[in-house]
Amino acid sequence: MGANLKEVRERISSVKSTQQITKAMKMVSAAKLRRAQDAIVQMRPYADKLNAMLINILSNLEGDVSTSFGKEREVKNACVVVVTSNRGLCGAFNTNVIKAAVARINDTYATQRDNGTLTILCIGKKGYDYFKKRYANCNVSNEYMDLFNDLSFDNVSQVSNMLMDSFKGESFDAIDVAYGRFRNAGMQFPEIAQFLPVAKLEKSEDEKKTRADYIFEPSKEALLEHLIPSILQTQFQKYLLDTHASEHGARMTAMDKATENAEELLKDLKISYNKARQEAITRELSEIVGGAAALESN
Repeated sequence: MGANLKEVRERISSVKSTQQITKAMKMVSAAKLRRAQDAIVQMRPYADKLNAMLINILSNLEGDVSTSFGKEREVKNACVVVVTSNRGLCGAFNTNVIKAAVARINDTYATQRDNGTLTILCIGKKGYDYFKKRYANCNVSNEYMDLFNDLSFDNVSQVSNMLMDSFKGESFDAIDVAYGRFRNAGMQFPEIAQFLPVAKLEKSEDEKKTRADYIFEPSKEALLEHLIPSILQTQFQKYLLDTHASEHGARMTAMDKATENAEELLKDLKISYNKARQEAITRELSEIVGGAAALESN
């Protein structure tokens, strides 16, 4: 019984230490989440407004103008950008983003995957570790794996510019991005976005009948060649800021649940410990009473 009590005491001590760690990690993630949430909340309206501007212009151009970023061609070489975190302990967040990327690869780029013409650009260590082991036939790149160390617009634009240059140079014929969309601390969603070519916009019959009379200065082509890269750069940074906030939200939630589970486990262990102590005390009392009775009988 003494050995059992010692084992329970050690488990209680171990769970308490773990609980202290999970509490500390929850507080750190909460502090980081505030900054990350502020960044995406400030970025999202700006990115959405730019995207709406592009939609308004492209919706009224009909077929009289083209842009190199909107050209659809046969997909011989494809690229899937997978944005995950560098660290774990954030629940199923990374797994969900990876599952979304795998689903897109299997549904859309299975031929390129089998032919070895699929590039998987991993931003974040968790995604790289997964795809490097399982997609040996593909070009799995970790060139920008540590991009989360600096999410400034200038730094992130290096990646989006590289992707745009690769599309214009026909190194890639299609580029998709798998990332985590942030809604709040408790809700994050894996999403796949078509980065390039710029998706065509479907208009309703009423919209087709009306056409805004825009006056373009400079020309439409020159405007779009400048406007679209700026919007794509902003959109790409939004993907990373979304994922960054989602990571900390998921980790804060996971550490909160882990702390609660540790508290429940401590309660059960303390009950077990008290029961074991009571059994030991009862046994010792029984032995004392039995010994006293034996002495009296002698």
